[in-house]
Amino acid sequence: MACLVCNLQSVFPTSAITQARASTSRVLLHQLPILACRPQVVRSRRSMAQTASINEGESPPVVPQQRVIIENSHGEKLVGVLHDTGSTEIVILCHGFRSSKESDTLMNIAAALEKEGISVFRFDFAGNGESEGSFQYGNYRREAEDLRAVVLHFSGAKHHASAILGHSKGGNVVLLYASRYPDVHTVINVSGRFNLERGIAGRLGKNFMERIKKDGFIDVMDNTGKVEYRVTEESLMDRLTTDMRAACLSIQRDCRVLTVHGSKDEIVPAEDALEFAKVIPNHKLHIIEGADHGYTAHQAELTSIVLEFMRTGMQLEKDMPNQVEDENAPRGT
Repeated sequence: MACLVCNLQSVFPTSAITQARASTSRVLLHQLPILACRPQVVRSRRSMAQTASINEGESPPVVPQQRVIIENSHGEKLVGVLHDTGSTEIVILCHGFRSSKESDTLMNIAAALEKEGISVFRFDFAGNGESEGSFQYGNYRREAEDLRAVVLHFSGAKHHASAILGHSKGGNVVLLYASRYPDVHTVINVSGRFNLERGIAGRLGKNFMERIKKDGFIDVMDNTGKVEYRVTEESLMDRLTTDMRAACLSIQRDCRVLTVHGSKDEIVPAEDALEFAKVIPNHKLHIIEGADHGYTAHQAELTSIVLEFMRTGMQLEKDMPNQVEDENAPRGT
């Protein structure tokens, strides 16, 4: 394991929020009012301008950011960034498919948590971003084990994982983690997919099963005809055999789960969020009206909803009596 201080740069095309990050957007995201999430299903229509406010002349405190390397169970080095505010609570952020720890959504949530004085760790799954390993199309359960390595790394006197959050595929990963390990009591699924059989044809073509059975793989090309990644039959079956319904039913009731989804999500339909709400024992659902999969025009509202849920979870954890059972023991799936 290693730890060094570094300067961070995004590797993705920047949205309007990210472009402004160097000037005022981080202040904007730090001044968020809180949206109540009392109903089981909440629908909101606020724009970013209505959700956030800017206090002229106010600068957020500077939080040191450290590059941290954690070895997973396969000996691969996972690279992440620790925003250490000095708090014992730490929130772990998980990116989505073909994304990284530098995504706009994770960066904005990390900035808002910094303002709250809460430490954050965002990292790249194996085969993504700066982490070692080869990219695999499925890998849902293996990425949950990457998350396990990270949680264990921060399980000590200095830090403990108080919440895990994942966007898109990362939302599936945090739910799979909660179905197996009961040591994190606040879980946030942002735009995860419930039915993993859906959405495949859009990337691989309608006859993907026939082609992959014939050739053993499918190469996915970009707009220029260059191979972006290869989908093997094994990695495809990994996705198709990952049962999110069974996993969600295994999540214990003392684990609070929030699902946030955009009503205009063009990648994962909002109906998937309703399915999570049906099967997860202790669950809240918040639909953001008009939001797309990347929350392009709704980053501030998303952040506000997430912060409120995390605050409540941390307070409940402080009030919770000491647990007798060993929470680090895995459960069967």
